[in-house]
Amino acid sequence: MRPLKLAANMPRSFYRGAGRIDRLRGTSASADPYHPEDWIGSVTPRSGAAPSGLTTLPGGESLASAIAGEPERWLGPEHVARHGADPAILVKLLDAGERLPLHVHPDRTFARSHLASPYGKTEAWVIVDAAPGAAVHLGFTRDVEPDELAGWVSGQRVADMLAATNRVPVRPGDAIVCPAGVPHAIGEDILLVEVQEPTDFSVLLEWEGYDIEPAAGHLGLGFDQALRCVDRTSWDARRIEELGRARREGRAVRPGVDRLFPEAADAFFAAERLRPDPVSLLDPAFSIVVVVDGSGTLEAEHADPIEVRSGDTLLIPYASGRCTLRGDTTAIRCRPPEVALSPRG
Repeated sequence: MRPLKLAANMPRSFYRGAGRIDRLRGTSASADPYHPEDWIGSVTPRSGAAPSGLTTLPGGESLASAIAGEPERWLGPEHVARHGADPAILVKLLDAGERLPLHVHPDRTFARSHLASPYGKTEAWVIVDAAPGAAVHLGFTRDVEPDELAGWVSGQRVADMLAATNRVPVRPGDAIVCPAGVPHAIGEDILLVEVQEPTDFSVLLEWEGYDIEPAAGHLGLGFDQALRCVDRTSWDARRIEELGRARREGRAVRPGVDRLFPEAADAFFAAERLRPDPVSLLDPAFSIVVVVDGSGTLEAEHADPIEVRSGDTLLIPYASGRCTLRGDTTAIRCRPPEVALSPRG
């Protein structure tokens, strides 16, 4: 099987982008700014809006159908033994043309109990581009009582909520984990690669000023129940720093490959930064590659070489075998859990 270049898969959203995905790709910007995300290699639909969000392969078949037909060739035998015919990740390009609303994603325990899903939504961000002064809001700065949180949300006291969160400056190259349950908001003027558990579960703490109804913000559970998934504990500077800590032994895990994210991400997903020196070596694994700069060539063990450039998004099946990236380029490779922990080389 050969790696595949994917077409853009950009479902409509409730917040605005700023054309950064098109600028990354060198394409003309859409007249409609409400398509700020590219769901890459996705078998996860928009919540309540399937088939929106699902990836269609170049031949017209859905990725979900293709994987179901040949799961071991797409995902690898070890992955299939753990997860079945499920890639177990979702990857996006996300262009925040405005600050996203403050929100929370449930963890796996809450999702199993209330949403009939084995997955919550821990996620992580690799910052591709950010204006000077750009920031994310991440975690409360102090313990918050349940009644206080409920009052903020019901009264839409957004200024009070934001004032109680950590404002974390970001710049290109940063890699930050956002655990499920932690309140967060991605600030405006940021382009990032997001890797996450494969769900579209969000509990909105804020909705005023966005094209979204309050009822869409509680996952059908009602806010009394939904707000129980919120981590109301204090995230002090030490805890916040840990979410963006450089990984121990993360440099040069293979030639031209640096492992991103601290160990807290390992149960959910992994990501690698590829900078050929003179090559980046990719071990066999189902993975998504986003080229964020420059141009080069991706050579697969069992397929013809592919020319790649900034903005390309690629889907690499397990059966492509070992791959080599060459050229003056930088890319982010996102991978499922466990498989990402395979031996070097």
